[in-house]
Amino acid sequence: MTVERADLPDSVVVTESARAAGVAVTRLCAVMNALRSPGGCAWDATQTHSSLVEYLVEETYEVIDAIDSADDDSLREELGDLLLQEVFHARLAEERPTGAWGLAEVADGITAKLIRRHPHVFAAEDAPDAASAEASWQARKAREKGRVSAMDGIPLSMPSLPLAAKLTRRAVRAGSAVPVGGPSAQAAADRILTDPDRPEPGEFLLALAARCAADGIDLDQELRRAVRAYRDRVVAAEAVDAADALRSHNATG
Repeated sequence: MTVERADLPDSVVVTESARAAGVAVTRLCAVMNALRSPGGCAWDATQTHSSLVEYLVEETYEVIDAIDSADDDSLREELGDLLLQEVFHARLAEERPTGAWGLAEVADGITAKLIRRHPHVFAAEDAPDAASAEASWQARKAREKGRVSAMDGIPLSMPSLPLAAKLTRRAVRAGSAVPVGGPSAQAAADRILTDPDRPEPGEFLLALAARCAADGIDLDQELRRAVRAYRDRVVAAEAVDAADALRSHNATG
């Protein structure tokens, strides 16, 4: 696997905290080596990328819980647990007989990406505010990934509520005119959100989830189905727009 080297621009200063982090991560990698080597831990020795997925998901949610609870000690600990998962996966990849890569390649890859996608910091491009910086990032990401649809690159395995928010935001940012849901669904949402006596959105969603559960409806799956259908409609509309643009170009060319 070839990974772009993360040569640092002259403007980047390696701080003492960065050096200390390097030493600490080196120690963590040494411990992981001992766990995975002969005479190490029998449980660690049997793990695979697939078997570790449940722990990766669990540790991610525990980090979120620590953030939500504003528990700084817990956040530090849970970030360590999440870092362990990254080191573990990198170690497994390092052990492959062919196509091996490790934590160095992972760190080099993300460092190079950060430098490449922040030309307003490391090159001459101008991005005076957060919105323009994000737009620059997204445009460069789309070019690098060869993405043609605003829906490309969104993992459909995300939890349904964040997935719905991400897909709809991405579509709006791309200028999609595809409506979200049918007219009756939009009207119901408008009534709820414009009613001066409306419930808090979270309370409403909780009540809706409880009602659906009582009626034997899996709200998560229903939302996931609706989100996927919306995504398909956006992709289809993009294809029509692209075909129309090509015909127009050919007609005028």
